[in-house]
Formats: sequence, structure tokens, C-alpha cells
Amino acid sequence: MDDSVIVMYLPRKNAGRIKFMIPFLMKEERAAFKQLNGSFYHPTQRLWSLPNTEEHKKRVKTLFGKKLKAVEQHAPPQVPKVEVTEAIQLELDRHYQKMKLKNYSVSTIRSYQTNLEQFFGYFKNSDLATLTKEQIEGFIYELVQKYKISEQKQNMMINAIKSYYEHTLGQPREYYTITRPKRSSDLPDTLSEEEVLAIINSPKNIKHKAILHTIYSAGLRIGEVIRLRVKDVRSDDGFLFVKDSKGKKDRHTVLSPLLLDLLRNYYKVHKPSYWLFEGQDGGQYSKTSIQQIYRKAVKETGSNPWSTPHTLRHSFATHLMQRGVNIRYIQTALGHKSTKTTEVYTRVLSINSKTLKSPLDVIMENGTFGKK
Repeated sequence: MDDSVIVMYLPRKNAGRIKFMIPFLMKEERAAFKQLNGSFYHPTQRLWSLPNTEEHKKRVKTLFGKKLKAVEQHAPPQVPKVEVTEAIQLELDRHYQKMKLKNYSVSTIRSYQTNLEQFFGYFKNSDLATLTKEQIEGFIYELVQKYKISEQKQNMMINAIKSYYEHTLGQPREYYTITRPKRSSDLPDTLSEEEVLAIINSPKNIKHKAILHTIYSAGLRIGEVIRLRVKDVRSDDGFLFVKDSKGKKDRHTVLSPLLLDLLRNYYKVHKPSYWLFEGQDGGQYSKTSIQQIYRKAVKETGSNPWSTPHTLRHSFATHLMQRGVNIRYIQTALGHKSTKTTEVYTRVLSINSKTLKSPLDVIMENGTFGKK
């Protein structure tokens, strides 16, 4: 790539951001780009971005002139739609029954069924019970190479296939040890304490404000928030009871006195009967509605546009760790099975002279050097 050219990747239809590649040596141009309203850097992609507006396109063209080169993005081909035959539907139904009997969540079953539909369609002319590990990995390889599926999609496909062979066909668990992608070392997105405060205080609607406060103050997943019941707020004991969290496990997490006051005010206004946060029909509040509340708050506060409600959970863990809270407490509050999962947050702690003392300072203060 030419080190004197800034590449602007023309956004696809309905894309929210425009991506830019600014060579490392173009320091002045990079500094100028940083000053643009809405600019953001994506470290894993090593790209910059701006909101996808005509105003921003004109601004960068004026700013960089002939140094700017517009390039079309070529989307990978879409995974073909499968025609669900009677035989495929029979296998999907058998798998669905097993998943329901094992009490898998609705979202997990839905995801497995979608992935298995593609798998069954690919091997529609084969005996599924006798497929080899090499044949299955060949199918996964084609999805990765030809259709550029994500690591998340690849792992979910493997999980679906393994659940079919292990639970529906009763194959040994060790038999289909399908090769998985190397675990990504990307750090979880987090927000500063100032950004969190701005986001969760942004909504004027007390229900919306209470939802965002609850996610952050208790470190909850979005699915856990919508499943909270009124009786799960254990004010006398000082904790929130989280029922059927990930892995079908119950847990306790912290109940902030400030959150409790907010929830009491919210209760006086809305008087929920069963679910703590009810939708218009009295049922559970929807994940989509919470995502919309969050996106609106992010936009109004000018915060990280790539953050999500789950970023509040990441920030909860990171901020606790920055304050020196024992990792075991954080693990329990988050509902992690192992501390290894929680330890990822140690990698996002800010390292500077305020948070970490250099050994040079220690030995100088102790007088190790400088004495004759």
C-alpha cells in the first residue's frame, strides 16, 4: 500500500460508518483526522472511521485532497439458502426435541437449528451418521474460505454440529473434536467511568434510566436484565438474584444502594407486577428496546459509537478491578465458571505512573543507588 495515500473504503448500503486507512507515516494527516467530529480508531482492523454522512465525505475530501483515494468494498458471497426437504426437517425436529428436553435456552436452540439447516443441506446426499471428522472440517473450511464467516459463526456452527452428533445421534463426545479457530486475543471494549456516567444518566424516561443503571451497577447481561423479577431485588440482603443465567445457573450480584433508590422511584411510577422491567403488554421488556435505548444514549452523549449494552458489563468488571476488588468477587458477580474468563479484564487495566509504580522509583527511594 502507498504510504502517501489515504484510502477511503466506500461504505455499503445502509452502513453506519465510513472506514479509512491512514498510513503510519502520515502523522499530520492522522492528527487532523482525529479532530473530526465522530472520528474513531479500530485497533484490531487498524482502520479509522467516521459517521457515514455526505457532510463527512465532503470534509475529508476538502481536508486531504489528492491524498485521498476512494476504493470499493467487495462483500464476500452470501451463504446459499437451503431448501428444507422432508428429510432435513425430520432431523431438525429430532434435534429440537433433544434440546428442549435438555432445557436449552430458546436463543441457543434457534441458533443451533439455523446452523444445522445449512449443515444438513450441504450433506443432503450423504449419510449423516457416518460422516468423518475430515468431511465435517471440509464443510467448515469452505464456509471460512469462500463465505468469510466470522470466528463467532464458525464456533456456533461447530457447537451446533457437536450437539447434533452427541445428543441426537448419541455419538461419543470425544469422537467429533472438530478443529476450532484460534481464540481471539482482542480485548473487551470498555468505557471510562465518565462515559458510563454520561450514558446511564442520559435517558429522561425513568424506566430507561433504571435499565441502564441496572446493567452497569450489577454487571448484567442484557438477557439477564429482561428476566429480572420484582422479587429478585433483595433489598434487605443487599443483592440482586439472577435466575437461570448463562449455563442455567443462579447467582447473586451486588445491589447498589443508589440503584435501589432509583428502582424504588421507578416502581412508584410504573408499578411492575411480575417482571421488574415490563413491556407494553406486561410481558418481558425486549432486548431490541434496550439496544435502542442504549444507542440513543450513546448518540446523545457522543460516546464510543461501537459500544453496546454489553460494554457496560465489561466496564463494570474493569472498574472493579481497577479499584483492587478481589477477582473471586468479580467472578461471582459476573457468573463466570472460571477465574480464567474473568482474568481477561486484567489486560485492559490502564498502565501508567498513577496505577503502577516502576521498580526504578522503588529502588531509588530505598537509596539503593546514589549512595557512596
